[in-house]
Amino acid sequence: MGLGCVYPNRGVMATPEHLVRFGQQAEALGFETIWTSDHIVVPTAVRSPYPYHPTGQMPFIPTEPYLEPLIVMTYLAASTQRIRLGTSVLILPYRNPIFTAKALATLDVLSRGRITLGVGVGWMEEEFKALGLETYARRGAYSDECIRIFRTLWTEDNPAFQGEFHQFADIKCEPKPVQVGGIPIWVGGHTPQAIRRAARLGNGWQPIVQRPPADLPPDELRQNIAALREIAEASGRDPQSISIALGASVQFTDQASTGMFSGSPEQIAEGMRRYQDVGVQDFRLDFPTASPDGMLQAMERFAAEVRPQVI
Repeated sequence: MGLGCVYPNRGVMATPEHLVRFGQQAEALGFETIWTSDHIVVPTAVRSPYPYHPTGQMPFIPTEPYLEPLIVMTYLAASTQRIRLGTSVLILPYRNPIFTAKALATLDVLSRGRITLGVGVGWMEEEFKALGLETYARRGAYSDECIRIFRTLWTEDNPAFQGEFHQFADIKCEPKPVQVGGIPIWVGGHTPQAIRRAARLGNGWQPIVQRPPADLPPDELRQNIAALREIAEASGRDPQSISIALGASVQFTDQASTGMFSGSPEQIAEGMRRYQDVGVQDFRLDFPTASPDGMLQAMERFAAEVRPQVI
């Protein structure tokens, strides 16, 4: 089983000091991956519903800093030795896919093969417009094409591509990633479209749980995993080759538990085991607290009191 932690690359945590401290502490505690998220601009007026809040309320404050994830990963790669680095998720339509493939391959080389690419299609139409993009309505098809371009540039000596949005030939794109077959791509999202994308194009699927309306209790997740594997097999892929990951917020509390990832260490471990039982192989955990010190303390407590119960 894999255990990763989320670096909140915005707000009070968005400083070089906090980034390095977080990365080195996560590595020292034995976490296997650090994950970071993606927004380039945050419009001051947003009508697009946020998909992980019951009323669609946006959780971001436009005036707070939000660090760019590829640069965050580069900084982390230079200040850590072992821990893997991932995006949860990189919004594919926001960047030219040829540039993104090049940047990620470079980062994989410089980190000696420590990159996992979590991908998403985006949800905030206002951000698309602010970036001058006209792909919001077709962001799913655009993202699928981006993934295919990455595979082409990462694995072919003479890459050529003829797609709806991009075409190229007679080029070289070196270096290739260190990882054989290219950087693993884990598809984010809980929708049927995301499940199909993971089954057909991804090396993994990484939804978020217990964020209504994306609750995904274990029984529902079991059904979704079965659907993913059925689609993968119908697409000529080995269903067992697709990693099943999960994102969740861990909160220690002495009060009555309100979810499977909150309460005592024993309650949190039990919630994790229930998801392991339905097929989850990797957990991506964030530790929401009021301060950077509180976050690191929660990570320490998890490593000492929860992890021994689930590994």
